[in-house]
Amino acid sequence: MRDLKQLVKAYDVRGVVPDQWDESLSFALGAAFVRVVGASAIVVGHDMRPSSPSLSRAFALGAAASGADVVEIGLCSTDQLYYASGSLDLPGAMFTASHNPARYNGIKLCRAGASPVGQDTGLDEIRELVESWTAADDTVTVPALDVEPGTLSARDTLKGYAGHLLGLVDLTGIRPLKVVVDAGNGMGGHTVPTVFAGLPLDLVPLYFELDGTFPNHEANPLDPANLVDLQAKVTETGADLGLAFDGDADRCFVIDENGDAVSPSAITALVAAREIARAQADGEANPVVIHNLITSHTVPEVVRELGATPVRTRVGHSFIKQEMATTGAVFGGEHSAHYYFRDFWRADTGMLAALHVLAALGHQDQPLSALTTQYDRYSASGEINSTVTDQHAATTKVRTHYADHPHAQVDTLDGLTITTPTWWLNLRASNTEPLLRLNVEADTPTTMTTIRDTVLTLIRT
Repeated sequence: MRDLKQLVKAYDVRGVVPDQWDESLSFALGAAFVRVVGASAIVVGHDMRPSSPSLSRAFALGAAASGADVVEIGLCSTDQLYYASGSLDLPGAMFTASHNPARYNGIKLCRAGASPVGQDTGLDEIRELVESWTAADDTVTVPALDVEPGTLSARDTLKGYAGHLLGLVDLTGIRPLKVVVDAGNGMGGHTVPTVFAGLPLDLVPLYFELDGTFPNHEANPLDPANLVDLQAKVTETGADLGLAFDGDADRCFVIDENGDAVSPSAITALVAAREIARAQADGEANPVVIHNLITSHTVPEVVRELGATPVRTRVGHSFIKQEMATTGAVFGGEHSAHYYFRDFWRADTGMLAALHVLAALGHQDQPLSALTTQYDRYSASGEINSTVTDQHAATTKVRTHYADHPHAQVDTLDGLTITTPTWWLNLRASNTEPLLRLNVEADTPTTMTTIRDTVLTLIRT
């Protein structure tokens, strides 16, 4: 029997098509989603993967069969789906597997107002309901409800999405900029032309053709190998900056004029500074900014220097969004290049972060490398993954090794974090794989290298 726990994960649905799921299962997931969230209407969108149109239509039919009216917005980025959910005040379903290879697909679900649906906020209930409808031979029979079937209608939200984002950033009077954008054959190729239209930008497009087989490179800018083409094009064309979007275009990575990657922590600090200033100008005395525990210590330092309050959370969008709701935070950032905005229903949008970078760069004369120097104060390892069978034992070994350090502070908010006056490390176990993820930051490259290599030796031997 199919193991739905391998498909329905902590934050979304994600699996191989058709091995792990297909249209019949998507129909059932649509019916279960409507019943669990109690929706009378929902909005559904999808990315450019070959399996996305049929899977999203099956989901819509399952939702309609359970009595919900379905607004289909067709091709969209994930943050465009969040815009639709927020502006229409409807629960939503986005069909995408983000940066995963072509054989994968998935669903990101939200309640009305783009509020996330995760393991503890409905996903487990949806999975359990579908399991109750699944026979031993993996056939799924959705029990009919005594309700009038819902309707399916189409709606174009791209221009509304672009207009909403452009209304949140002041781009008036920016100097002309040459920008290279690598869409990775993902949804950035769909959204960028509309959002950037009318701005004084000389746009150099890379891989804007929508192609869910990813013929040029994986749409995963976290892997430096997938930034090589963008970096080369920036230096070749003398561009002011480069932007790289992942497959569903909810994350954005930035390249400076020298072809060097700008740390997502530096972008977090830059955008935080702008959002703090905007909130303070509107009379908010003490704005709050959320950051996860593997962002650079530069982020909370900048936030405090600007008279605002940094709040540290675990890694993961559900923790960020929950903390933003609790604190009323104006902005939140993760080192994985997810950026969350209070004025965007606390949802993440890489496009809005990109517009902030364009505004910051365009309203002054320095190159991007000089502009971001103030937000890049330390030496960082980046995230390093190690395959470790006994993750607990390896983590204990690291904790024991530093137990006698005279100035070490230890916390276990998310994995193991050890902080000293000159360096910090975080060691976290993956939720889905036998991996330990290491991040190290220090005041000098030499110290960072020493701590990094010491920890890797401890956990790999």
